[in-house]
Amino acid sequence: MPGTPCDITEGACVRLSTNESWLISEGKVSYGPVPTTSGRPGYETPVGYHSVLWKVELDYSRDFGMAEMPYSTYFVGNGIAFHEGSLTDESHGCIHLAREAAAKYFHTLRVGDQVQVVA
Repeated sequence: MPGTPCDITEGACVRLSTNESWLISEGKVSYGPVPTTSGRPGYETPVGYHSVLWKVELDYSRDFGMAEMPYSTYFVGNGIAFHEGSLTDESHGCIHLAREAAAKYFHTLRVGDQVQVVA
């Protein structure tokens, strides 16, 4: 996909090494790049091809102190999602986005859409 490190033509692309993400539609970048943070050591965000599994507009992390997770778009079955979060603190595997970007991803991505995560 020109302009990204991914080869999908529809969905979301994440590059962990540069803390960037894009939305892709009809083979073109439709949004981004936007800044991200990802999983800290021991909680690495999994590289590979995934699909959007479910979405929750305001979810809470039951495993990590009931932290708010606005605009959660889940793409790995063990609870890894795009959501609004700190752009300075690493996560427990999720992809943190600024509020505007998290809302855009939540409202744009559909269940079944591809998510490609590259190192």
